[in-house]
Amino acid sequence: MQGQNRIDIYPGLEVGIILKKDQRSGNVTYGVVKDLLTSSSFHSRGIKVRLEDGQVGRVCEIVEED
Repeated sequence: MQGQNRIDIYPGLEVGIILKKDQRSGNVTYGVVKDLLTSSSFHSRGIKVRLEDGQVGRVCEIVEED
């Protein structure tokens, strides 16, 4: 699982997150990071972020740039 280390995530990065309401289904929402909300350097379920559109969730995937 990507997105567990805070050092790998920064504003402007495109990521896939799992919203609280989608934790059971595992639906992934994609967007661009606006703010990092987790202060610790590591989180086992993924760093919590706010996307530019205001949605909040835990990073499950970092979208690779070509």
